[in-house]
Amino acid sequence: ICAMTLLAAVLIQIGTNFANDVFDFQKGTDREDRKGPLRVTHTGLIPPEKMIRAMWLTFALAICVGFYLAWIGGWPIVWIGLLSIAAGILYTGGPYPLGYHGWGDVFVFIFFGLIAVPGTYYLQIGVISNLSIWMGAIMGMLSTAILVVNNLRDVDTDKLSGKRTLAVRMGKYFSKVQYSLLMILPFSLPIYLWWISETELSLLLTVFSIPLSFHLIKQIFSLTGSDLNLVLHRTARFLFIFTVLLSIGLVI
Repeated sequence: ICAMTLLAAVLIQIGTNFANDVFDFQKGTDREDRKGPLRVTHTGLIPPEKMIRAMWLTFALAICVGFYLAWIGGWPIVWIGLLSIAAGILYTGGPYPLGYHGWGDVFVFIFFGLIAVPGTYYLQIGVISNLSIWMGAIMGMLSTAILVVNNLRDVDTDKLSGKRTLAVRMGKYFSKVQYSLLMILPFSLPIYLWWISETELSLLLTVFSIPLSFHLIKQIFSLTGSDLNLVLHRTARFLFIFTVLLSIGLVI
């Protein structure tokens, strides 16, 4: 079940990336002065029609895997899968692209955190616990932090192309403060769990990643433009390190 859950999640993420690539190109968001990583549709490496076919094929494969997961988890998993695919498409596609109207941060927090983690837990155990929801909130915050860096980097070009992300709406300083909070708040839950247990010192393993968090916060205030790609990559790496430490702390 664990392997199939991971496969479905990866396929949905790949399909979402394909959708973002082609829909941003069609909407003219990927300008010549883009500061982010290479986009294959924008550079002409893959024609838009082929990227759209790849997107639908990837989502179709995710649905095929989802049949097995739905057999295990029932209708809740069906709805989670369909809503995740719909969100992946509507993030940059459709008549009201969510990412273009400032809703990206909210949907990343929900789908990468509050839905992904409790949903995965439900598939393995058969129930949803309060702890799984809190863990989902942590993963949602760290995943949203990655998006915040991405939107902060692109705030000037997004403004010119009409993409009204939260960074465009609220400004750069707001995004930097938002990022800082998203990188600090996740430490509160492991510390709280240790505090109420009084004995589970292993839960404090995440504390060892605090220096990394503060270093990234310092960089978000000092770097601009394409230099933020470094912060983007390091934030993703931080999410992985934090997750590993938290998982180890829960197991031992």
